[in-house]
Amino acid sequence: MSITNFNTSNQTYRSLIGNGLIYTVPRFQRDYSWTDEEWSDLWADIQNLFQTDGETAHYMGYLVLQSKDNKKFDIIDGQQRITTLSIISLSVLKNFERLIADGVDPDDNKIRQTQLRSTFIGYLDPVTLIAKTKLELNRNNNSYYQHYLVPLQKLPTRNVKFTEHQMRKAFEWFEGKIWQEYGNKKDGALLATLLENLSDKLFFTVITVNDELNAYKVFETLNARGVKLSSTDLLKNYLFSVVHKEGNNETELNQLDERWEDLVGKLGSEKFPNFLRTHWNSRNKMVRSAELFKKIQLKINSRGLVFELLREMGEDADLYVALSKPEDVLWNADQRVYIRELTMFSVRQLYPLLLAGYRVLSPKDFTSLLNVCSIISFRYNVIGNLPTNDQELVYTNVAEQLHRGTLTGISAVIQALSSLYPDDSTFFNAFSDKQIKTTQKHGRDIVRYVLFKLEKRESSVDYSTTSDKYNIEHILPESLGNDWDQFSDTEHEQFVYRLGNMTLMNSTDNRLVGNKEFPDKKGMYAKSEFLITQKIAEENSEWTPEHIADRQKWMAKQAKTIWRISQLA
Repeated sequence: MSITNFNTSNQTYRSLIGNGLIYTVPRFQRDYSWTDEEWSDLWADIQNLFQTDGETAHYMGYLVLQSKDNKKFDIIDGQQRITTLSIISLSVLKNFERLIADGVDPDDNKIRQTQLRSTFIGYLDPVTLIAKTKLELNRNNNSYYQHYLVPLQKLPTRNVKFTEHQMRKAFEWFEGKIWQEYGNKKDGALLATLLENLSDKLFFTVITVNDELNAYKVFETLNARGVKLSSTDLLKNYLFSVVHKEGNNETELNQLDERWEDLVGKLGSEKFPNFLRTHWNSRNKMVRSAELFKKIQLKINSRGLVFELLREMGEDADLYVALSKPEDVLWNADQRVYIRELTMFSVRQLYPLLLAGYRVLSPKDFTSLLNVCSIISFRYNVIGNLPTNDQELVYTNVAEQLHRGTLTGISAVIQALSSLYPDDSTFFNAFSDKQIKTTQKHGRDIVRYVLFKLEKRESSVDYSTTSDKYNIEHILPESLGNDWDQFSDTEHEQFVYRLGNMTLMNSTDNRLVGNKEFPDKKGMYAKSEFLITQKIAEENSEWTPEHIADRQKWMAKQAKTIWRISQLA
């Protein structure tokens, strides 16, 4: 990003709003949505600024602006905070109005009110009483802000939008707090000092860019550093501005807005950027997150293409949500098993392929695709722990070919995924040495899954892997006692979470064996309902690192057959 297209500085609220510049919340940015939780937090921070031992300044976070002339600025991120600070300023002006109406130093307080309005809000035309403001809000908020809040008119409570209701509540909330703390002291100078000092003590890190692409790059950079910004709103504003430029059809824009909100409602604002990239990569050549907005700008540049993008996203949204919900009604019984496995494996690089496959393949072939992806994920990710960047590129390339019709049928898809399928030798070696800690739920779920799969191969019984009736038994206990002095502390650390050291037991029996020495445990193992557990008692007179390694090699040999794709073997 060129330095000429990007500027950053720390600025107080006074330097932002008191300098004659104009700030606009883009027409299609999200509506005002703060509630009393955010108001209370901000008010507590404000109060702390005026305590004897309080903060000397309060940091308000990042403010991302876009401007071509450095006179008029679009608020790309930070509109909730800026709007609330404007409402606080108006609440102070309302308190002055009350003082004036009560006859408290009316001439001086009228001067103070006019000066503060000019500095922080703008001015009212003395003839028309039309506001000329420093801040303009989005299409759903601006009319209420300009016609009622800015001129301090009586605020309507009926036939108003939810977001306007929130703005009214915010104004009344802050007006009441300010009157309680400052206004009822009947001191206009004190009231003016509140706003004057507040504007000097609140400061932002202001990032200014000159176009949408640079704004998106700012989002990507800050999000990578853990600062969550509304890139969803930025994208919405761009897409809707494309439609708006081709004709101001309010009905059409409202319908578009409803479809957008329906999408975001299904996915959640936080998940929407990931969904968008997954959706895009399921139909196009793979694009990294940092380049996605640029690609969308280049390709989606007309009203028709915007509608087409929203329609296609609508086609994929329900499936994307269902991919992390095994019990979703979208899945049949067989598919639900594989979705549960993929969810447990936490592999998302394959999502573009699953979106494309669902659209293109028959239900039977899509079920086969889920099975193949589950087996590859287990071999490649869970056991092999191999690079995910390479994996994502393969999945996305196959998705694009499937979408475009250059790859047809499940057999061709499987062959195209062959580079992600570790061969038997690689898989055997990785499985033979695999450790999976069971101190966290995710690790326990994986181990239970592996052990129940092994048991099914031995006994042909399909147990419920989630039942509380069964536990993971660590043959070498997680906590060493005197009965296990044949293991050094180092060996214990190396072997306790090896797959070869774990088996299945009935929960009651598992509690009974506890940390007993191996000869005592053997008797319980021999009576177990699980064949893999009986096998431990039958084949081992003692339990040593060598025995653990041997058992895990046996497990690895079975695993080659259990997690196997015959077309790639």
